Amino acid sequence: MPITSRRLAEVQVKRVEVNRNQLASAIRRAQAYLLDRQHPAGFWLGELGANPGICADYLCFLHWSGNINPDLQNKILDHLLTKQLATGGWSVYEGGPASLDPSVKAYLALKLAGLARSAPTMMRAAAIIRKLGGLERTRSYTRFYLALLGQIPWESLPPIPVELLLAPNWSPINLYSVSAWTRAMLVPMAIIQHFKPTRMISVERGISELFAKPDRKGAVSADRWRSIVLGSLQRFQRHGLIPSRQDALAAAEKWLIDRVSEGCSGLGAIFPSMLQSLIALKCLGHDEKSSVYCRAQSAIAELLVDDDAGFRIQPCLSPVWDTALSVLSLVESGIDPSDSRIQRATDWLAARRIEIKGDWAVHAPHAKPSGWSFQFQNPFYPDLDDTAMVLLALRAAKHLKDSDSGPSFNWLLQMQSHDGGWAAFDKDVQNPWLRRLPFADHKAILDPSCPDITGRVLEVWGAFQLDASFPQIQRAIHFLKSRQQKDGSWYGRWGVNYIYGTAHALRGLAAVGVDMEEGWIQRGRQWLEAHQNHDGGWGETCASYPDSRRKGKGPSTASQTAWALIGLCAFPDRDVPSIQRGLAYLLQNQKPDGSWDEELPTGTGFPEVMYLRYDYYRLYWPLRALGCCFQRE
Repeated sequence: MPITSRRLAEVQVKRVEVNRNQLASAIRRAQAYLLDRQHPAGFWLGELGANPGICADYLCFLHWSGNINPDLQNKILDHLLTKQLATGGWSVYEGGPASLDPSVKAYLALKLAGLARSAPTMMRAAAIIRKLGGLERTRSYTRFYLALLGQIPWESLPPIPVELLLAPNWSPINLYSVSAWTRAMLVPMAIIQHFKPTRMISVERGISELFAKPDRKGAVSADRWRSIVLGSLQRFQRHGLIPSRQDALAAAEKWLIDRVSEGCSGLGAIFPSMLQSLIALKCLGHDEKSSVYCRAQSAIAELLVDDDAGFRIQPCLSPVWDTALSVLSLVESGIDPSDSRIQRATDWLAARRIEIKGDWAVHAPHAKPSGWSFQFQNPFYPDLDDTAMVLLALRAAKHLKDSDSGPSFNWLLQMQSHDGGWAAFDKDVQNPWLRRLPFADHKAILDPSCPDITGRVLEVWGAFQLDASFPQIQRAIHFLKSRQQKDGSWYGRWGVNYIYGTAHALRGLAAVGVDMEEGWIQRGRQWLEAHQNHDGGWGETCASYPDSRRKGKGPSTASQTAWALIGLCAFPDRDVPSIQRGLAYLLQNQKPDGSWDEELPTGTGFPEVMYLRYDYYRLYWPLRALGCCFQRE
């Protein structure tokens, strides 16, 4: 048959054979580059990028608080203008289309910084915002900032009475029926809604021009939800099940202060709730010189980046995750576990084990705490994914004896949800009815079990010599089988997207000794191989979250190629053409210094709302994949 240009590219890649010497050389260079980035204290910390909406949030906060730093404001303005799309709007991810909420927030921030409505930049932005639905269609979190600055009435926000958050745990709606990240936002938002601390801005800086229908300003009715909430409050109060408003405020204040106290990197250690905590503390009467406010403010300051590339804000810090993955990739690719650099890293990880009960204990009261968080200090919120990754790293580095790992191993076991899978922070926080709540429009009010984390936990069980004969593992296998898509893939909750989910599901299944020749598992392999790009790599964009027709499609990236290779290496057969082509892609795209370039986000925070670009994903994931393939040679 005739060889088209597309077919020719495929043939050319297939002709590249990666020999063991080439692979070893690439591994050595990647190891050296990663080791050079280790902090003297032993950890790794790559920058975490997100969409420009969080810079806009910060500028809105500065104007609300009256603390305007002209130099900082100009830097934020430059950042926002740099990120503006040709269509006039702003996207939630690099390379994506204009999205309403980040566009509204960026527009408001630019108006606050002094840009005129008549500026061409602003006219283009206003036009696309109105086309996307205008202020009427914004999410609750965005509307919260609009209300703070007097752009919409507080009554147009879904009410979040602080008393309702203290409803008993058996109530369908209570503080612990929602995900950890939602919980950390609801408490300060409830406090703020009580006080309604509006700072009016001038008409010239307002954004009334963004209403798609100017005659219906503020029209997003919360009346129906308001009546439901008030009715529930009356019933609870009549039976003495919830406290008075003042008692509820006092309880919410204590809850908040406990989580921004010494030893915590801010409320939830993520930017949205950390910023809201500052506003809530001001509402509660804590001035800017108080110790609790200063701690919360210092935690925010740690997220700010200002260098030659400009000003930007990280959504959080990722030292535990970056360090665990760096250790794992280095050891699996051949660095001796006794190497002093590895020992320094594992000592650092071991010292950060969390042994106090956090929010998770509400749903697992009998589990003894022994996990790790994502950030430097987040003791109320250890998560299952980080705990699993740290255990894999410490096990690979021979840092843990079975007796040392037992408490964390058991904590993971106790956190298994009833459906057999594992979620991120909590057990069984997955009541689908809650997705209908008006303030659930960030699309992440729940913390359901997910294939990627379940696969990682199974990998831990396999590393500790457990297999499919254990009932808990059987339940997890059943969960993965039940969550497999018809085409053989698995959804990726914390990485983009089906490539991530499929690779980690396959890796976990292989680790616990499942027969990888079973038909349903082979379909996962076939899906990965069918979505290999002609250049030998794999890629998938964030567009696959709202549109499943885009799954597995996108320009090749180093991290996603690495995930696919790790998934394919779960199968025992050798001399696999797809693996050879994937290796060729990584080697051909490795830079002389041992690193890879990667500009697109491949991490997921909240699907369709916030995606993450981990700077070190382009380093340790390819290294881990190369090490995995080298072991097969």
